[in-house]
Amino acid sequence: MKVLVAGSGGWGTALAMVLHRNGNQVFLWSYCQEESDHLKKTHRNPFLPGVDLPEEMIFTSHCEDAAEADMVVFASPSFAVRATAKSFAPYLREDAVIVCVTKGIEQGTGCRMTQVIGQETGRTVVALSGPSHAEEVSRQIPTGVVAACEDKTLAEKVQKVFMNDTLRVYTCPDKIGVELGAAHKNVIALCAGVCDGMGYGDNTKALLMTRGLAELARLGMAMGAKRETFAGLAGVGDLIVTCTSMHSRNRRAGILIGEGNSVKRAMDRVGAVVEGYYAAKSAWELAQQNGVDMPITRAAYEVLYEDRDPREAIRSLMHREQTSEVEDAAWAR
Repeated sequence: MKVLVAGSGGWGTALAMVLHRNGNQVFLWSYCQEESDHLKKTHRNPFLPGVDLPEEMIFTSHCEDAAEADMVVFASPSFAVRATAKSFAPYLREDAVIVCVTKGIEQGTGCRMTQVIGQETGRTVVALSGPSHAEEVSRQIPTGVVAACEDKTLAEKVQKVFMNDTLRVYTCPDKIGVELGAAHKNVIALCAGVCDGMGYGDNTKALLMTRGLAELARLGMAMGAKRETFAGLAGVGDLIVTCTSMHSRNRRAGILIGEGNSVKRAMDRVGAVVEGYYAAKSAWELAQQNGVDMPITRAAYEVLYEDRDPREAIRSLMHREQTSEVEDAAWAR
């Protein structure tokens, strides 16, 4: 099979390596010729230090190469997904399988990434997501992800193409839940990093992760997702790995903010796209549009966009009105 991966960041490159290892002819697309030439010359991606890219991999910056592809995998940053999909749309084959591995919500529209690609291409798109650091996937460390789509046949095609002895792929019909989990865990991971940077401990992180997952589930169900999805790989699984690992750019940015750096300085020092920054604004807008109570998300938005002091935000969260952990809890009488 011929597969084109549109986006040569760490995640796109790691998945291109998986696809090549599975016996596919792989085109790795970069947004500019200079980046493509660098990859072709060095067979190294600076986002994956110490990892050699296969000699047989084809490096390109030409959207027209998608005309040859049986499958196109969109892996660009969330802010660039719409433009990338629009550029590729004229060249996609009618029978090509379209996959999105970008995690995020589009600012301004509140659209999930598969919705963005679908709007620009007119295709049904499969979301591939889960707890999957690119650094580990590229080194063939056992990993599990989910291929989500309302079309079971498409989800199973993606499962078959990506799955091997170090990448296990499950299928799921709940694309809304999988994509919301993928986007929102970045917000919670950024918050977890802020707490780490301020010197708080494991108790704080456990509280943040658990209640963050609860408000994510509330939003997801309001938007048509299934509650059980958030207990799976794309929910709690991705939340755990992103909140606890230094591989996470979101957590690293949060640590810098917690240590007293400005938001801009933190983003600059990380040196790569921090998706949680964009997702915080989009998630807070979705919460308001759907009438969902998301206090952690609101606090994250205020810290990132309104210069609220993180310590004051945490104090405010801790002093919220007393409530039950489980909504509509039934007490024995």
